[in-house]
Amino acid sequence: MSEPIDYADFLKVDIRVGTVVDASEFPEARTPAYILRIDFGAEIGIKKSSAQITAHYSPEVLVGRQVLAVVNFPPKQIGPIRSEVLTLGFEDEAGEIVLAAAEWRVPDGRRLL
Repeated sequence: MSEPIDYADFLKVDIRVGTVVDASEFPEARTPAYILRIDFGAEIGIKKSSAQITAHYSPEVLVGRQVLAVVNFPPKQIGPIRSEVLTLGFEDEAGEIVLAAAEWRVPDGRRLL
């Protein structure tokens, strides 16, 4: 477990929900990954993310799915793409990523509180 933080520290990490509008193979990635385009609503818009989620997901099942992402990290250059948000997930027993998601559909762009 990490050291304790207060709520103000937690609020510095801006985690939002968005809908995947496009998912494609990322052949240039060192580790198998997809390039996701995620719609976070009118305030934030559509952002790109490189996500190493190929073990449990195909591009077809990702489109239309809501995901959680950190939207206030600086963009990161990953090969030929600029990843603008960090899509969130958990490692399963095998170390493969399972996406974090809201239990019920919520408006795109809503913040995790």
